[in-house]
Amino acid sequence: MENDKRLDNEKKIAVLIDADNVSEKYIKPILDEVSNHGIPTYKRIYGDWTKPQLGAWKNVLLNYSITPIQQYSYTTGKNATDAALIIDAMDILYSNNVDGFCIVSSDSDFTRLAARLREAGMYVIGMGEKKTPTPFIAACEKFKYLEVLAGVNSASLENNIQGKNAKYEPKDGMATLDELIRTIRIIVTESSDEDGWAFLGEVGKRLNKRYPDFDTRNYGHTKLTPLISSLKQFEIQPRKTSNPNIIHYYIKNKPKSKQHNHS
Repeated sequence: MENDKRLDNEKKIAVLIDADNVSEKYIKPILDEVSNHGIPTYKRIYGDWTKPQLGAWKNVLLNYSITPIQQYSYTTGKNATDAALIIDAMDILYSNNVDGFCIVSSDSDFTRLAARLREAGMYVIGMGEKKTPTPFIAACEKFKYLEVLAGVNSASLENNIQGKNAKYEPKDGMATLDELIRTIRIIVTESSDEDGWAFLGEVGKRLNKRYPDFDTRNYGHTKLTPLISSLKQFEIQPRKTSNPNIIHYYIKNKPKSKQHNHS
C-alpha cells in the first residue's frame, strides 16, 4: 500500500499494560484481541515488581514474552507506573516504529495520552474493566471491556442467544439497545442509496466512530449481522459478490408500522 494506513491485520501495535490496574487472568484475551487489530511489536507491562501482589504475573510474563518494566513507588499517592508508561509511549511514538497503541488500564490518567497519540495519527485501542471512566474510553479510537473479552466463547455465546434472550450488563455510558437502534436508524438514513439500503460494513464503521466502546460482544453477539437481526427494526439483505466466498449484507430501516419490540 502507498502512504495509506496499513491493513488492520498488518498494523504494528505497541501493547502497554498497567499492572496496577489489570489482573493477570486477562492477558490471553488481551493479546488475542490485539491480534485481531494488528501485530503486537512491543509488549511491556509496568508496575512495582517488589510488591507481593504482582507476584502472580511472573509466569504469565514468561509465557507471553512480555517485558516487565520496574517502577518503584517513590512517594505515596503518586502513581509512578502511569508516568513510566506515558514516557515510554512517547518514546515509542517518536521512534516511528508502530502504527498504533493498545493501552490496557481502567485508569482515567491515560486519557490525555490516548488523545495525544491520536493527534499524532496513531490507531489507539483501549482495554479496561467496566469501571473504566468514560473520558478514557472516549479518547480511544476503540475500547474493549476486559470482562467481555474474558467471558467470550463464540460458540457458547451464540447458543445462549438462540436459547434465551441474553441479558447484557450495560455500563454507565455504554449505549442501551434503544440508543443503539436510534443511532443505527440515523446512520442508515445518512448512508443509504435511493432505495434506502445501506452497506452493513459502513454502518458498523460509523457506529464505532460514534461509540468507541461499541462491540457486538457487549450485547451478547459475536457478529454485527445477528445483533442487527435480533433488534427486529431492520430489514437485512445478503448480496452476492464476484467472490463466491464473500457475501455483502445491506440493511434498511423498517417502516415504524412493521417494527417489533426488540425485548
